[in-house]
Amino acid sequence: MKKKISKIIKICLGGIVGLVIVAVLVVIINHKIQLSRENALVKPIGQMVTVDGHKMSVYTEGQGNKTLVFLAGGGTASPILDFKSLYTRLSDEYIIAVPERIGYGFSEVADVPRDLDTVLEEDRQALLLAGLKPPYVLVPHSITGLESVYWAQKYPNEVSAIVGIDVGTVNAYFDPSTPKVADFVTKIKILAFAERNGLTRFIPSMVESEAAITSGDLTDHEKDIYRAIYYRRTNTPPMVEELVDLLDNAHKVDDLPPPQLPVLFFISNGDGIGLGYTKEQWQGFQISYLSRIANSKYVLMDDYGHYLQDFAPDVLAQKIKEFVPAN
Repeated sequence: MKKKISKIIKICLGGIVGLVIVAVLVVIINHKIQLSRENALVKPIGQMVTVDGHKMSVYTEGQGNKTLVFLAGGGTASPILDFKSLYTRLSDEYIIAVPERIGYGFSEVADVPRDLDTVLEEDRQALLLAGLKPPYVLVPHSITGLESVYWAQKYPNEVSAIVGIDVGTVNAYFDPSTPKVADFVTKIKILAFAERNGLTRFIPSMVESEAAITSGDLTDHEKDIYRAIYYRRTNTPPMVEELVDLLDNAHKVDDLPPPQLPVLFFISNGDGIGLGYTKEQWQGFQISYLSRIANSKYVLMDDYGHYLQDFAPDVLAQKIKEFVPAN
């Protein structure tokens, strides 16, 4: 009797393992089929330049005497499409540039260091290769607040102003309430594995809840492009490495005095950041950092979450035009 029960259990376990293997194979095969079908959607929108042997995407449009450089937040699958609702409201008066970092958008995924110096030099080279010379008005979102400040610290003649969209500041990363990087990098890597093999295609709510999809001005075709990029450029190895290097990068910025140039911050209510801050904490970090910069101001946007460029592009465009006169 015991042998029969044992045999039945083994058969059941074998069946379960077999089903899991089949399910995994179905997921992976489906992902590869969909990637092939989506190839026509992922042709670069901007121009491709080669930086240190790797292809980087730089999108430009518009006209004017000043160049606004949009720098995407960490993990933003398609910077070009994510910022579209905002920069199309500005390109009548300014030159627009959206460099996509390694591992983002149409740029190559490569095994390269993600320390701040490397990332900054890549962006500088990409812009120059695309024919865009400084000075620039930097428009960072989220994590790239660090890069923008560092850019102004290292190359003050290249940055005429910073317009931060709900940026992370050094005091936020050092605050005791901020989760330790190691606590969530492992989770991100597990999620990255699932995404790399196509599991997230069976959870469409993940891409459909992206701010660029739910809000803003993307056409149906552009949303299809965004979805196709999302399944190729979510939690890529360079994105994960940016998180691993986050504290070291913050220390680099903190070791230098804050840049003294015109700075405007748009500050959200903190929804969508995912780090457990209260609204008061999140807003306080940015306001406190600005107190160290003489020519600075901020706009509190209590009704909107983290991706302000998608949720409130009209407000941002109007305020940017007031803060950075086109002529």
